[in-house]
Amino acid sequence: MNNPSIQSQSAEFQQQYQDGPFPALIVNADKDLDLDGTVAWARENKEHLFKALSDSGTVLFRDFPLSSPEDFDAFIGAFGESGFTYKESLSNAVRVNLTERVFTANEAPPEVGIYLHHEMAQTPLFPSKLYFFCQIAADKRGQTPVCRSDVLLDRMKETMPEFVQNCRDKLVKYSLIMPASDDPESGQGRGWQSTLGVETRQEAEARLAKLGYSWAWLDDGSLRTTTPALPAIREATNGREAFFNQLIAAFLGWADVSHAGVHKIAFGDGTPIPADDMQRICDMAEDLIVDLPWQAGDVALVDNYQVMHGRRSFEGKRRVLAALIS
Repeated sequence: MNNPSIQSQSAEFQQQYQDGPFPALIVNADKDLDLDGTVAWARENKEHLFKALSDSGTVLFRDFPLSSPEDFDAFIGAFGESGFTYKESLSNAVRVNLTERVFTANEAPPEVGIYLHHEMAQTPLFPSKLYFFCQIAADKRGQTPVCRSDVLLDRMKETMPEFVQNCRDKLVKYSLIMPASDDPESGQGRGWQSTLGVETRQEAEARLAKLGYSWAWLDDGSLRTTTPALPAIREATNGREAFFNQLIAAFLGWADVSHAGVHKIAFGDGTPIPADDMQRICDMAEDLIVDLPWQAGDVALVDNYQVMHGRRSFEGKRRVLAALIS
């Protein structure tokens, strides 16, 4: 890289794979580097950094002069990629926009953990990359767990080949209840009007029909939706197959809607996904997790096609911001 004071480093929290450390860690030791210099460095080294991202799936930037949402926005802008706005997304998380492309990662309370998932993989619309920025690190815990989904799928192919084949052949469906209004106490609390970008029930139904969803209105004004059959396996940026979906998060964390006659996760033919199989997958993924140990000013660039992420519960004040790339 152009600045010799900005170097790749190793750390105890990393895992080692054939294609290198996970995550890649890039540390700035140039005490005179300012924001403009950081942006210029990122722009000049874009190809090198994206190669590191392809190899590892996650790049953690540390000790750069970034302290505000505006600094974070400028850093993202250095890479010259199109944004994927929260408003345009079908994300079910409640978030708050701070700049046009920067928003809070999730407004769920500190005691609520968020399980591993690929961002918006439970929808037909999802980003290719994610940026996270730690403005304030929690007093205790609050790490962002990350997991290589290509490595997870390799293990599943060895131990659960029939399940993998079912995912490949049948695809998967998700059922979710969207509340009547935003519920910031829930990790999946975004209301149906905000999620779908509509005002009326008629507009909601038209948007869902266009997306291929089925739906039912519930007595409390909430909306139960079921996606079309979506892939659970896709090719990652590194050319390997990855377990790309939201099955773990849905299995462990979504509110159960089976009482209404719909399973929250199912294969594309409507067959419920066996809980025993999902628990085995969750256990394998847990063994592969790296908890990103946030320090204020850190930025993590995550390949959404290759790496799942989540959030550990925490104590104290924590402020982690996010941005999505198309």
